[in-house]
Amino acid sequence: MERIEIEVRDGCVSAVRAGGDAATDVWLASGLVDLQVNGYGGIDLNDAACDAAAVERLTRTLAASGTTTFLPTIITANQEAMAARLRTIAQSWREYADVAHAVPCIHLEGPSISPLDGYRGAHPFGDVRAPSVAEFEALQDAADGLVGMVTLSPHWSESVEFIGALRERGVAVALGHTHASPEQIRAAVDAGARLSTHLGNGIAAELARHPNPIWTQLGEDRLTATLIADGVHLPEETLGVILRAKGVERAVLVSDSVGLAGSAPGQYQTPVGGDVLVGEDGSIRMRESGLLAGSGIALRDAVARVAALQGCGLGDAIQMATANPGRFVSGERGRLTVGSPADLLMFRWAPGMTTLEIVEVVIQGRAMLAQDQDSSAD
Repeated sequence: MERIEIEVRDGCVSAVRAGGDAATDVWLASGLVDLQVNGYGGIDLNDAACDAAAVERLTRTLAASGTTTFLPTIITANQEAMAARLRTIAQSWREYADVAHAVPCIHLEGPSISPLDGYRGAHPFGDVRAPSVAEFEALQDAADGLVGMVTLSPHWSESVEFIGALRERGVAVALGHTHASPEQIRAAVDAGARLSTHLGNGIAAELARHPNPIWTQLGEDRLTATLIADGVHLPEETLGVILRAKGVERAVLVSDSVGLAGSAPGQYQTPVGGDVLVGEDGSIRMRESGLLAGSGIALRDAVARVAALQGCGLGDAIQMATANPGRFVSGERGRLTVGSPADLLMFRWAPGMTTLEIVEVVIQGRAMLAQDQDSSAD
């Protein structure tokens, strides 16, 4: 960590210099980059009622919490429903400049995941299906070409061919919600898979000691692991072990937030998971199975938690929420380098804090309005 000054011109970083006020307690970083956002602040991207204006409100709410770049994430549903959600996001991308800037692409989490209980998580069983290039092209058309990441399970016989087709189209492939064998996982990586979606989650509660999908992905150096550091999805010691195995360079923090993020404890009805319970710890679980149905955090909360882990620090946590995820999207996101977008986050943090205290958020060189930033307050 070092003290720096940033110069901005025409919405981009024009100079980075050593210096700054030695007495300040305010940290400066690139805006956070979240590769997995299902919703936040009462807005659910997988809800049929979500419209283009709601996507724009979500974009502003996330920015106020420090997340200036995000991938709207659409989960498993029938093709018509998934296409409708994608059209809504694409419409918002066309109509609102701030959405077009914040959303470099869309993440499809499904529908070609494991159909098995546990591995499938909150995804509906009846809509899980084998990968199809023809269906992907139809969904991509609905999204106006915005789909840039797909999570799938490589146990399907069509997986290798499908992954190769996505790679040719410039789409990043992540492995997740999978019961695949080591051989199937390695074949998927050989075909071009680059990430593991929320490693350690979307998997059965009981596994073979070894081999199992966690060990195989953990030991595969060509895979970067995304991780939900909310204190619920991964116990602290498990998260620490994964980070030691992957190293900072091959780890990415995601929120996996849903529309209920930040809601008071209680029972709710939601498009993802049906009847769910928000716990005192902020967890969001399906009432009948107890399985997690997304998280209740913003990415800034994950950064604060990881910064406090033994063997990590604030610089490592910031890297895992900025530059590392930025490698998987276009436009030099998550980096404080000349020519990158001037999306900046100023914050306070000290050991013991469970979130970053936002001081100011700058997007394309312009500070957010005070009322927008107030929306991120606890």
